This record gives sequence, structure tokens and C-alpha cells, in this order.
Amino acid sequence: MPQALLPLVQHLRKARPTALLAAMSHANVTAALAHCIARSHARLILSEHAHLGSVLMAYPGWRMRATAMMMRWTYPRADRIVSVSDGVTTDLLQRIPLDAMRVVTIYNPVVDDTLRARAKAQPACTWLSARAPGDPPVVLAAGRLVPQKDFATLIEAFALLRRARPARLLILGEGGLRAPLTAQVARLGLQNDVALPGFEPNPFSAMRAAQLFVLPSRFEGLGCVLIEAMACGTPVVSTDCPSGPREVLEGGRWGRLVPVGDVKAMAAAMAAALDDPSPPKVSLRAEDFSVARAVERYAHEFGVT
Repeated sequence: MPQALLPLVQHLRKARPTALLAAMSHANVTAALAHCIARSHARLILSEHAHLGSVLMAYPGWRMRATAMMMRWTYPRADRIVSVSDGVTTDLLQRIPLDAMRVVTIYNPVVDDTLRARAKAQPACTWLSARAPGDPPVVLAAGRLVPQKDFATLIEAFALLRRARPARLLILGEGGLRAPLTAQVARLGLQNDVALPGFEPNPFSAMRAAQLFVLPSRFEGLGCVLIEAMACGTPVVSTDCPSGPREVLEGGRWGRLVPVGDVKAMAAAMAAALDDPSPPKVSLRAEDFSVARAVERYAHEFGVT
């Protein structure tokens, strides 16, 4: 965000805030640079949402490498670093020379009354809004159509599931992989059972109505969409990717974890979850990621009353 650097420097000099909080790697670097240039006395707090090791493997280009280099120089200048999961914290400490005592894990504030209210709305997809007794169960996924989210593996796993039982797969989101994913659905002969309707402004109503939510990601910082589905009371299956899902599901207590990219394991987990007569009440775990809980943690860590 180089275009934001000079305006932020000017703001820090003029407003003289007591604290500066930034989030996401590129914004954190910009904030730390502005803080240094402005010679600000504001307390600098950087919030890291990315599992840096996985991001560097997935995006080996010069831009990400440059950002990582700048992180190594700027992050040690922060008064505190907030990571969104213990996995992100561990990875960060392995890659950047930081004082571990200045790094703390505070989960993202995901769940609030607005999410709960929006979940009660009528789903846009007729598979969910007009579902009648005896209709096939609907498996839901949501996210950008990009390699990180690995919807290709989910579609292959769903094809295995569909051979054994009636089911439908709904993938909400938009992105550059729409064409190859649509072609994959056609190649597998799943046009009547898989839908990719695009971006949905209110995915929570679909989460509430679906019979299962699946997160097939190759990596996540935390996995907020998984928490959102749990807040809506929907059973979940997730890849055991670095670094959030294992923490969110407490090692599998709240939902099934499968290896990244394992088609057969994902298909088996989906089948087991759909057949589970007494799934865990995942909304209870989701409350650990509420806005109120995050505010409490920030207040505790930074002495705000």
C-alpha cells in the first residue's frame, strides 16, 4: 500500500494518536514505515492474519518476497504483534526475528448479533429455500475461487460421495478459477448436482440451511468462514491445513479434519458427517470467536478499560 504511506505519515504528525493498529502483512509494513518516518510516539500494534510460510510457497513471486523482507525489518519495531491463531504465531516467530513476549494470539472477532440475524434470512438458492423432506442434502462451501481454497479437490471428493448417495454441492464465491471449476463439474457429469452461483452478499442464510459445510483450503490464517458456518449451527468438515482449522475444531472435537488434497478422505468425512445422528453443537465453540470475546482479549492485553 505505498500510496497510503505519505497520507498516513501526515496523519500521524497532525493527529498524534496514542496508538496505531494495522492488519494484514502489506498494511502492517506500510503502517510501520509511516510510524518510523513520522517519528510517531503512538503505540504500534500490528495484526498478522497470514500463515507466512504457506503464503510464500503459494505465491513465490517477487512482490511477496519483497513484502516478507520488509516484514523482517519493520515487524521488530512494533510494540506488540497480534496473530489470529497460534499457528500463525509459531510460523511468524520462526521466520522473523521477534521477541516472543511481544507476540500474542487473539482470535478474529467473527461472531456477533448481525451474523445471527442475517442467518435467519431466506436463502437465495432454491436448493435450500425450497428444500422438501426427502430432497438430497446440500453440502456448502464458500470462498474466493482461487488455488488456495482448493475447490477442485472438493468437487472431486463430492463426485465420489455422489456415486454412493444423492447429494448436492453449492459453492459460493467468485474468482479466476470459475472457468476451470465449471469445466471440471461438466467433465464429472455433475451439472445437475453442483452449482457455483457466484458471490453471495449474505452467505449466512445458506450456512444455516445447509446440511454440511466444508472448508477444503490448502492454508488459512484462521479460517473465519469455518467459524461463520459453525455460528450458524451447521456441521463442518475441514482440511487440516496450516494453521487455523485444527485450532478452531480443537483437534477434531467439533468437526472432522482431513489431510490437504486427500479426495478419498474428504469424501469419507463428508459421508460420515451427513450420517452422524448426533453432531456436536458447533455454535457453542463459535462463541469463542465472538466480537465480545475479542474485545475482552484486546482490553486485557493492552490495558484498556
